[in-house]
Amino acid sequence: MTQTKYIQGAGGGGGKGGGGSRTPTEADDSLQSIQFANVLDLISEGEIQGLDDGNKSIFLDDTPVQNADGSNNFSGYTVITRNGTQGQTHIPGDFGSTQVERVVNVEVTNGTPVTRSVTGTNVDRLRVTLTIPSLQKIEDDGDVVGNSVEIKIQISYNGGTFADVLPGGSDTITGKSSNRYQRDYMITLSSSTNVQVRVLRVSANGTSKIQGATFFQSFTEIVDEKLSYPNSALVALRFDSREFNSIPTRKYLIRGIKVKIPSNATVDTTTHLGRITYSGVWDGTFQAATWTNDPAWCLYDLLISDRYGAGIPEDTLDKYDFFSASQYCNALVDDGKAGQEPRFSLNMLINSRDEVYNVIQEMTAIFRGIAYYSAGSLVLNQDKPTDSSYALGPSNVIDGLFTYTGTSQKARHTVATVAYQNYDTQGDTEFEYVEDHDAVAKHGIINKDIKAVGCYSQGQAHRIGKWTLLSEQNLTETCQFSVGIESGIIVRPGQVVDIADPVRAGVRRSGRVRSATATQLTVDNSTNLSGSLATSTNDPKVTVMLPSGIAEVRDIPAGGIQPQANGTATIDVTAAFSQTPTAGAVFLVQTSDLQSQQFRVLSVTETEDGVYGVSAAAYNASIYDAVEKDTQLTTRDITNLSAIPNAVTAIAVDEFLYETGQGVFVGASISWQHDRVNVSEFRVQYRVDNDNFETLTTASPSITIRDIRAGSLQVQVQARNYLNRGSQITTSTFTLQGKTAPPQLITTLSDPNYINFDMIPVNGQAKLTWRQSLDLDVRNGGHVRLRHSPNTSNVTWSNSTSISEEIAGSATEAYADLKSGTYSMKFIDSGGRESQNFALIEYTKPDLESSEEVSALSATEDPTFPGTKTNLFVDSTDQELEMAANGAVLHTTGEYEFNGNPFTLSKVGSLKLESTIRARSSFPNASRLDSVADFDAIADFDGTTPTTCDVKMYVRTTEDDPSGSPTWTSWRHFNNAEIKCRAFELKAEFETNDNTAQISVDQLRVRALMPYRTLSGTVTTSTSANVSVAFGTGNGFYVDPSVGIIFNAQATGEFYKIENLSATGFEVSVYDASANPARVSRTVRWNAVGHGKG
Repeated sequence: MTQTKYIQGAGGGGGKGGGGSRTPTEADDSLQSIQFANVLDLISEGEIQGLDDGNKSIFLDDTPVQNADGSNNFSGYTVITRNGTQGQTHIPGDFGSTQVERVVNVEVTNGTPVTRSVTGTNVDRLRVTLTIPSLQKIEDDGDVVGNSVEIKIQISYNGGTFADVLPGGSDTITGKSSNRYQRDYMITLSSSTNVQVRVLRVSANGTSKIQGATFFQSFTEIVDEKLSYPNSALVALRFDSREFNSIPTRKYLIRGIKVKIPSNATVDTTTHLGRITYSGVWDGTFQAATWTNDPAWCLYDLLISDRYGAGIPEDTLDKYDFFSASQYCNALVDDGKAGQEPRFSLNMLINSRDEVYNVIQEMTAIFRGIAYYSAGSLVLNQDKPTDSSYALGPSNVIDGLFTYTGTSQKARHTVATVAYQNYDTQGDTEFEYVEDHDAVAKHGIINKDIKAVGCYSQGQAHRIGKWTLLSEQNLTETCQFSVGIESGIIVRPGQVVDIADPVRAGVRRSGRVRSATATQLTVDNSTNLSGSLATSTNDPKVTVMLPSGIAEVRDIPAGGIQPQANGTATIDVTAAFSQTPTAGAVFLVQTSDLQSQQFRVLSVTETEDGVYGVSAAAYNASIYDAVEKDTQLTTRDITNLSAIPNAVTAIAVDEFLYETGQGVFVGASISWQHDRVNVSEFRVQYRVDNDNFETLTTASPSITIRDIRAGSLQVQVQARNYLNRGSQITTSTFTLQGKTAPPQLITTLSDPNYINFDMIPVNGQAKLTWRQSLDLDVRNGGHVRLRHSPNTSNVTWSNSTSISEEIAGSATEAYADLKSGTYSMKFIDSGGRESQNFALIEYTKPDLESSEEVSALSATEDPTFPGTKTNLFVDSTDQELEMAANGAVLHTTGEYEFNGNPFTLSKVGSLKLESTIRARSSFPNASRLDSVADFDAIADFDGTTPTTCDVKMYVRTTEDDPSGSPTWTSWRHFNNAEIKCRAFELKAEFETNDNTAQISVDQLRVRALMPYRTLSGTVTTSTSANVSVAFGTGNGFYVDPSVGIIFNAQATGEFYKIENLSATGFEVSVYDASANPARVSRTVRWNAVGHGKG
């Protein structure tokens, strides 16, 4: 409830004799109904340390409840907290209760109290709600002012006397309200048995001018559940609803879960809040749990907790790994603001369920940790400055092979935008921009967005971004190799290892120990271990794997390496080894001018029985100071391959076509010769014509480039050593024909790609077969072109003519009309370019068919060519049909219609047409050169023959009488054709595709053939007249047949006579041998042989 204030209306003037009047006034309303909101927030698993600074750490709609000076920004609020202990008490009030409202809505008048019984059981509290429709008084002068009402609330238990429960016995509601006003009263019950509640009005009842009617609106029965929510940190808020339009957002700045920390640890609660410092030597025990933002011990507690964490048995964790990580995390570094802060701090909220592995990886990433399972335990390592703990060389790596891979420059970022949270903005996300200035200058801005999980420090966010950029730009290499079981069971992720790779170093500096004492090694090979190797100025050292599995380093005195006559070498050390190395132990020698490579192991995987694959990332101990102290990175001298390689020789280019999707593209294989000494890689630069150079690198002496065009290919190759020093550049230039090169067609029999063009007669047709084209742009989008010449000798492509439409370039066979002469073929690519040579096969057709030429339907147009000519003329000297002139050049198309058109049969019949075309193509006399407008565009000229010239034969037919109004079919191309018609017409079409090319035809013929037919029968001749023999309707011959008669003569000298022979029949009589022959009756057998059917 809110204390109200009574407002007294002002007095009025006037009265008799005053001579004036006044306007009544109304006082402002001073009473308002008040509501409160109750919120219970679960803020964490318990036990936590608590709010960071009391109510100053609570923010409602981003405004602190209490200011730093202790003043409040809100009124009428209540805060109750529980830190999540096991035995914490419940939060009293309406934060965990069951409430049932009982509506009464009865006016309470003076002398007439209103009583109601509490019906619920186990009721702890009652909330009584009173309603006053209006509370005001109208003065005699008309002013409206406030009023007051005094009420009492009484409780009776078990039928006993009613007792007052309000402080002071009663409550007076004073003020002015012109509208409905409500007030609640909270009453705590001492018993819940047979409870009655009564409301009384002490004040007199109101009048029309004194308004203050009071209603017993309702009472609410409240049963407190008293839930304590053990192990759950809670904040209960009760606040005046007038402060907010809706439930406000809440934020709490807390010191979170208490975790186990070592017994010698102290948590800083002043300067670097949450940081742990250590004193003395840790004995391995833990103290009582407390709050810290140390990421190592927060992770440890999360792993072992069986309430909110993974529940991992504590004895499976190496607590000393976490102790070591904690020490590194809590070391103070520059915060970028002239101060210091812990290297890594953890302030994160985990409010969703996830796989244990994912949570571990997310938390370890905060402090550059590496966690993995090994031998049933979880091992924790950290990316921090670490001494090498293992030595590797060809002697303990399978096949002695190290494989290196690097990142693309395009994949390396030059700037980072790191998202972190800020205490000053109540955990809102801020962004820290980090830039590698040198990388930006070289490669421009390549941004990487990073989310710094659990990070509330701008300085830590900056270090995360800087670490990412420096790692990507400088630690770009990974190394993969395989080891046997002796190393596989020792090498572990997170370890730093020394690698002595003679391929990179240029010399052999590692091997196996043959025998040893505590101060001297005898090693297996003296190669590159000379007596002058160890000096007083080059800091010689030897690393040896001891029986314990530890790599131990010792200095070598000057002259301490001595090759032996048996090929071994001895190595002395200045201080004895902690254990005497055993035979077979791996050793590694380093000097200041040639050091081993260092890598941090990322993974170890058993790939097969007894073989382990290891992957490791480049390691540089100076990167840590570069990130935290802004020092320069230093690099190790890992090779003596400083000699500049020899220049490459014998650059060669082999171009090829390749197919991708539906397209054919041009590629080229570039190769060269080199001795491969001191070579890390070859840099290849190439360009076509005057394009910009493209640059590629390769470790092998060859490279393939794709999707290039035809033109002049310039190639530059340079050998480069491991220090990126290059040889002299070797340059060569080649001409790429690309898809402009004519297709290959190989006719050399001994060549494995011989075209093998062949023809087999099949059912009256020629089946032509060949080997598929070698060229992709023929097989994809190209064609096969077939031609025929009637000649069997001196055949050229230009004196042959087409016998088919274009055939798909991927085909390997086709069928054509079977006829004597020479078949030939060429490949045509997708750009229309023909193969430069052609394949041919000769064939002489045997005369085995039962057919005969019908001269009346055959046509021989040469040598005069009397038919109708379009764009053609007859060279009377050479008796050839040729293209006519078209101004200064020649026509490129022409047409010749046969002189005998139409060729007519007496009726519809079937016949076969065989065409013969003998042609040649040429370029006319060079005197035409001056008249050619674009001479450079001519692909071929005098001295060679054009290949695009062609003559094709066409036929059309009709079954109508051609002398009337026949309906003709369309023209169709043919070489040999079988037709059924009443008449047909012939024409030849000429085409050169070049107005400087001429085609000359000296033979143009078509033979019409009809098959032989034989009819036979018997008839008895008459003694009085000829007997008629008819072949039958529709069964006659196209022309008169030959008829033979056979009969048995009954007297010497009898003979027969055939008369009126026609295509449809004949008449026959048999005569005796008298001087005046007379007809006799005989039975004769006749045979009619002819061709055609009509």
